[in-house]
Amino acid sequence: MAAIFDSHAHYNDEAFAQDRDALLSSLPAKGVCGVINCATDLATCAETLALAERYPFLYAACGVHPHEAAAQPEDWLAQVRAFCAHAKCVAVGEIGLDYYYDFAPRDVQQAVFAAQLELANELALPVIVHDRESHEDTLRLLRQYRPQGVVHCFSGSSEMAKECVALGLYIGLGGATTFKNARKPLEVAAAVPADRLLIETDCPYMAPVPLRGKRNDSTLIPYAAQAIADARGETPEAILAQTRANANRLFGLEL
Repeated sequence: MAAIFDSHAHYNDEAFAQDRDALLSSLPAKGVCGVINCATDLATCAETLALAERYPFLYAACGVHPHEAAAQPEDWLAQVRAFCAHAKCVAVGEIGLDYYYDFAPRDVQQAVFAAQLELANELALPVIVHDRESHEDTLRLLRQYRPQGVVHCFSGSSEMAKECVALGLYIGLGGATTFKNARKPLEVAAAVPADRLLIETDCPYMAPVPLRGKRNDSTLIPYAAQAIADARGETPEAILAQTRANANRLFGLEL
């Protein structure tokens, strides 16, 4: 399938250390037109920008993930702001809250998330939001700051998805739509307005069935596109075309 726009990837991850350049170089010939590669801390901001400089179809999101919220230097926000000034940075991300792992205290996570939501509004950039078992506080902060952006790897209910859409946000879906217990993601897939849907890998994580547990990459998106298409009564080609258009609109691109 052509016109694959992967709205959330981590190609700087160590899982790609052995063949990163070969894999990335091969993606356009396999139908991948665009990738948003997401940082998780200051070091990966630099890494993802370096990758974006090398590959015309790859763009960066720079930010501090909730897992890393308690481990940043005093000037972390100024550093994120500087990374976001790069010509190939198109979003502030991956940012948000994660109450499943709680690797950082929740009040620290919320403060770091809020600071980056404010930064994104200041810079007129969309956000890429991580929300794991933190729906109430995530929604509270999104209502407060009302950023543009996407809630990636969406794990909430269809009712929460509707509220996010009402706030002007997009919904990112991927490999979880193919899992055996995918009732909630598929309900969301069926309910989201066509112009608010994005498709993603979160690679190297979240590989779709029948490759669950393997290393994920952008060429596997058609599995999720098929699952989403089935839920919506559409074709996977239509899903890929629509999500490509949506990603280009959100991130201000023409890929």
